[in-house]
Order: sequence, then structure tokens, then C-alpha cells
Amino acid sequence: MSFKFFPLRFLLSYLFLLGIGGMALTAELWSNDRPLLLFQGGKLRAPFLFRVPPSELGQTDTFRADYKRLTLREKDWALWPINRWDPYASNKEAAYYPAPPSSMNWLGTDDRGRDLAARILYGLRNTLGFAVVVWIVSVLLAVSIGVTTGFLGGWVDFLGQRVVEIIGSVPQLFLLIYLVSLWPSSMALLITFTSIFAWTGLSYFVRGEALRQREMEYVEAAKALGMGTMRTILRHVLPNSVGAVLTTAPFMILGNITALTVLDFFGYGLPAPTSSLGELLQQGEHYFEVAWWLAVFPIGALVLTLLSISLVGEHLRKTDGRALKKVSEFFKRRARSRV
Repeated sequence: MSFKFFPLRFLLSYLFLLGIGGMALTAELWSNDRPLLLFQGGKLRAPFLFRVPPSELGQTDTFRADYKRLTLREKDWALWPINRWDPYASNKEAAYYPAPPSSMNWLGTDDRGRDLAARILYGLRNTLGFAVVVWIVSVLLAVSIGVTTGFLGGWVDFLGQRVVEIIGSVPQLFLLIYLVSLWPSSMALLITFTSIFAWTGLSYFVRGEALRQREMEYVEAAKALGMGTMRTILRHVLPNSVGAVLTTAPFMILGNITALTVLDFFGYGLPAPTSSLGELLQQGEHYFEVAWWLAVFPIGALVLTLLSISLVGEHLRKTDGRALKKVSEFFKRRARSRV
């Protein structure tokens, strides 16, 4: 791999995304108020995966085990996460909320005493998960509609493009806020409504590729051999859309992250007490004069994530998507071999 085509900023972006994505996906291993492993009374347990009855820990005054009161005898041991805070647990020892960074809460707490580091980590998982799922749904819609309208042409293409233009011309953010406000907020609801608007841009690329592919010789040969329209689309046209889909992925995911953050900031996003970066930014704006950490750390996490995704997308564009072109060429060769 030539360093000329993979400069340091792109390498760092890939590494940062892999690192933050892996940490967000396995957030319980890094930030949790339950031990990862607990050896007590000759028994080995994994409390972060399986709930342990309080009575087995010698706690009879509660319905939920409080591991901060855990007493370990000789030969007993516990393996804890790096950060011993759950995103929903409040620090009852803090003198006031929001509390500044300390040895107990490295990045401070929010206005309810919840650990800010845990809230950011779990918020990143929710945000990245939302963005990726919306991207997958958008790809399915864009590829299905773009390939079908582009390959069939005629009135199908005409009607399909009018639908795309109408959806693409509406003020999406305001309409999204209005739709979300009609029902109780949930992750599924946000994914559904955001996906309605997120696919239109990609559909133009896919349609253009379908228009180009339908004039290719191997597609004409497939038609001459009596291959049906749907089979031709699946075997020859669809595989050639892979490059466009993967090249635009970073920018679509970036847009989805921004959309959820804006909705959370204005109070129309994920329901409380779900961790979200937008909700933390809202707190940061409200308490900035007395709690700077509520603005600085969430903004830093968001900016680094968006910048890394943007640089990854730039790298794919600058290298002309060479790796993605190899994937596309692989599907093309398979498609041609089946004619």
C-alpha cells in the first residue's frame, strides 16, 4: 500500500472509526456499574451479562443488586470495567449536579448526576447504530427504485423520478420534526421517518448506473437468450450498483448522524433517559456558563466522529474508490460469466 494514496490523516481516521465503533459496540465492557467477572463463594459469574439476585450477594434490602456495596472476602475477586458507571446511574455522593470532572467521574456528570463519559459512549453507540440502520434501509429503497426505474425506463422511470423529486424537494427537517411529534418517540419511529427522506440522493446514482448498464452488450445478450427482466436486473444490473452504494456510504451515514443529533437537541429525538449526543449538547448549551464540560466533551466526540467519517469518504473519492471498484469488477465478472 503506497503512503501517497493513504496519508496519515486518512489512516488515523480509519483507526479512530474502528476504535470508537468497537468501543461503542462493546460499551458494557468499558463502562458499566456491574463487574465483568465476579468470583465469590466459589462461583464465577458474569454480572454484566446476567443479573445476579441481591440475596446471593448478601443484600436483602433491595430488589436490584448494588455492586458498589459489594463485599469481597478472602479469595474472592471482581474484574471491573475501566469506567465503573452505567449511563443511567446517578452519583449520589456528588455535592451538586452537574458535577465537574473528578476522580470518580472523569468527564464530570450531567444535570442528573449521570456519568458524562458513560453517557457519551452509549450515546455514540445509539447514534452510530441509528445512522447505519437508516443507511441500510435507504440503500434497499434507493437500489430497488433506482435500478427498476433506470432499467425499465418509459413511464415507470417518469413516475419514479417524479416521486423522487417530490420527496427530495420538501423541507425534510421540519417535516421530520412534525411527523415525530405526532407519536411517542422511539428508535424504530425515528429510523422509519428518517429513511423516508434519506434514500433519494443515492437513487440518482443507482438510476444513472442502471441506464448505462442496460445498453451494455452482455445485457443485450442476456435478453437475446430469453433471460427475464427481473433475472437480468438481479444478475447484471444490480451487481454494478455496488460501487456507487459503498462510495456514498460515509456521507450518507454522516448525514444520518447529523439528523439524529439535531432532533435530539430540539427534544424530538430518542426518548429519555436514552443516551444521546444531541441531548448532551442541549444540556451543554443550557449550563455552559457553570458546566463547560457538558458542552466541550460531547462536542469534541461528535466533531471527531464526523471529521473521521468525512475523511474516510474523502479518501474513497480521492483514490477513485479503487478498492470498491475491485468489488464492483468482481460482481461484473460473475454477472458476465452467467450469460
